[in-house]
Amino acid sequence: MTAGIDAFADLPLSPKQIASIVESLEPNPNGAGRVSVGIWAGAIRAGKTTASIVAFFLAVVSAPETGLILICGRTLQTIERNIIEPMQDPKVFGPLSTLVQHTRGSSVATIVGRTVHLIGASDARAEGKLRGLTACLAMVDEATLIPEEFWDQLLGRLSVKGSRLFATTNPGSSRHWLKLRFIDKRDELGYRFWNFTMDDNPTLEPEWIEQKKLEYAGIFFARNVNGFWIGAEGSVYDMFDPDKHVVPRSELPEMKSILGTGIDYGTTNATAGIMLALGVDNCLYVVDEWYKKAGDNEARWSDAQLSRGIKSWLETDHLPNQDIPVGPLIVDPAAASFRVQLKQDGLKSYAAKNDVVNGIRTVASLFSTDKLKISDHCHRLLDELPEYCWDPVATERGEDKPIKQNDHAADGLRYACATTERKWRRHIGGERVMSAEEPQEFDPVLTKRTT
Repeated sequence: MTAGIDAFADLPLSPKQIASIVESLEPNPNGAGRVSVGIWAGAIRAGKTTASIVAFFLAVVSAPETGLILICGRTLQTIERNIIEPMQDPKVFGPLSTLVQHTRGSSVATIVGRTVHLIGASDARAEGKLRGLTACLAMVDEATLIPEEFWDQLLGRLSVKGSRLFATTNPGSSRHWLKLRFIDKRDELGYRFWNFTMDDNPTLEPEWIEQKKLEYAGIFFARNVNGFWIGAEGSVYDMFDPDKHVVPRSELPEMKSILGTGIDYGTTNATAGIMLALGVDNCLYVVDEWYKKAGDNEARWSDAQLSRGIKSWLETDHLPNQDIPVGPLIVDPAAASFRVQLKQDGLKSYAAKNDVVNGIRTVASLFSTDKLKISDHCHRLLDELPEYCWDPVATERGEDKPIKQNDHAADGLRYACATTERKWRRHIGGERVMSAEEPQEFDPVLTKRTT
């Protein structure tokens, strides 16, 4: 392989991408003995990952002979999806794609003849995977999603002369550790940082960019479209408008199918069920809800009582003029005992997709494009949505978390929308929100009414 950017002459790289690649291969300006760090950040589909992969290809060719080469990300699956598979795509990298060998599920790949170790870092304990090793080159996918402890340990392991660290990320909170400790201090540290917007990607069509601007709202618009680092503040669903998103039950359109019911399970808190359907107009509708409060003057229900209550509710009418299968139950993944009880009572359930921020982003996108509407008799959900807010204490720590208070119906809505996305996305359009947590597939009509 030619160890120069000319080897990628057929790629439609923008001047900004080319400049970032060239600069990333230079030594740390604060001293050749220091690790050279380059961070590509910015909007989605802005071209930062392509630029970083080209830089990584070139860095592998010129990497020191001693020390390990690493690719790190939140999980092995996200590393494969975001880095390895694009590298192996001949439509993108042509004959260079044949220089990447990897067996799905393996923690090792061969890139340009060098062994590359793939390391997932989903929690703080992951930094233990790095202890004792010596590295000369590392690439980090979606750096804002890995633990701070892992990043610090990784920097400490890049001790070979000429070591490099490349990282990509979408923007996060303005208080995120990556921004405060490294990006904001890049000149002092000798790090290189490039912020990309969608306009920096020459392969994007203007119509696609305009569609993304419609789909994103709130902090997700600021981060994923504008590329801003901004904290999560105020209402989570500030784009929710009762005048546009609430429909009288008597005016609900015909439904193609009921996709399922998202259930937020509580022992000392309430348990809520949110039933989601796909209309013939290719919009999603919350057509019904079930809610059981716990505590106060009411005795807490056991798992068996909750299961019987939900089963009885499923056997009632949920649509004014239709009688169709009610779909599966999509349950809080932490509610293992409750799912056992549901199974004993003959109810099929699946663990919900519980990536909170991506789930919120999915719901927010549906509201912002007017593709999600709620029946006016779903009073609990309608009461919760305006009060569902970001936690200011978590924001100060650089984290995105909603306040855990009166959020049971809102969580059920998130479970239902995020987990059934594979079923409704092709009808509604737009891109499916991907995360490291992909649940098993399910048939949307497995759970039938037992009348």
